[in-house]
Amino acid sequence: MVLAKAFVCVKCNKTHKPEEGLIRCKECNGPLDIIYDYKKIEEVILKESFVREMPWHWKYWMFYPLIDLSKKVTLIEGGTPLIKSKYFSNKDREVWLKYEGLNPTGSFKDRGTTIEVSKAVELGMKQVCCASTGNMGASVAAYCAKAEIKCKIFLPKNFTGSKIKQIQAYGADIIRVKGGYSQAAKKCETYSKKTGTYLMGDYPYREEGEKSVGFEIADQMNWGVPDYIVCPMGNGTLIYAIWDAFNDLKKVGMIDKLPKMVGIQASGCSPIHNAFKKRKKIIEPIKKPKTIATAMECEDPLDGLKALNALRKSKGMTERVTDQEMVKTIKLLASKEGLYVEPAGAASTAGLLKLKELKGKIVCILTGHGLKDPF
Repeated sequence: MVLAKAFVCVKCNKTHKPEEGLIRCKECNGPLDIIYDYKKIEEVILKESFVREMPWHWKYWMFYPLIDLSKKVTLIEGGTPLIKSKYFSNKDREVWLKYEGLNPTGSFKDRGTTIEVSKAVELGMKQVCCASTGNMGASVAAYCAKAEIKCKIFLPKNFTGSKIKQIQAYGADIIRVKGGYSQAAKKCETYSKKTGTYLMGDYPYREEGEKSVGFEIADQMNWGVPDYIVCPMGNGTLIYAIWDAFNDLKKVGMIDKLPKMVGIQASGCSPIHNAFKKRKKIIEPIKKPKTIATAMECEDPLDGLKALNALRKSKGMTERVTDQEMVKTIKLLASKEGLYVEPAGAASTAGLLKLKELKGKIVCILTGHGLKDPF
């Protein structure tokens, strides 16, 4: 049962048919959002069997743009714990930690990758390519190994660390590109067009998969809605995906209100934060990004406009955190909560410590395991 009705451009509002399989708008090259048949979805989720099923990524299949679910490629992603924090909570705030480090390859990226690779199998693709700062590359490489699809991962030349070994272990080919993530993404897109290789990355199918973080939060809170969701931002895909998920749930009557989204970026690479604070409609790329949080080092974010939409429509806010603040928070999460995260994974709680004004029920997204990028 195909429940996706249309692909709509966030920038120019042009509508495209789902069967076109686009990753960007044909008219303006803008980012795309996917619209569903919410009446048909209501018929599925109002069944008692749906409510009783344990939260995990594929429970929410009706919100994904796939045609043949029998061809899905899964490593049993999702179902990550939502843990109440004693240390970060106080009399004014109840803080919960969504620990994405327990996904198969150690980060939230697996949620989007399972949808992208499943779509590639559905389309009969034999090879894919992807630009990455590490986590996405490892995730794509793992799921392609499972699907027996060849893949090439484009990485910034100066990128180092354990994530490279993880990508190599899955058998992917690594292509080094001079410059940062944006240059790697452009090289990857050029390679895709030249060779006909299926392109993966922070495009519509990935964003749809990452919505399951939001679905699970609501589900784990017994279909309640937190006051705030605090989320690290690199390309901006995850924060928009979570916002999109709560909007989907409201449209089908599972929830009756929406959370405010709070985006956190590294001080050394904060283009979305800058645009939000200056009330700009466009995002100016960062010329010389520098942060230990390599998973967030996206100087020209592909989904920056979507992230701005989520922040503004939810009446949310942004904050920046330094490398030192992230390292300090890594130690706090480990010593006080028993959770080990990489620098980008600590950004949400580091930001929360600076945002004293946030009160009520708050969920912080811990995006990746500490063994991905040890500090």
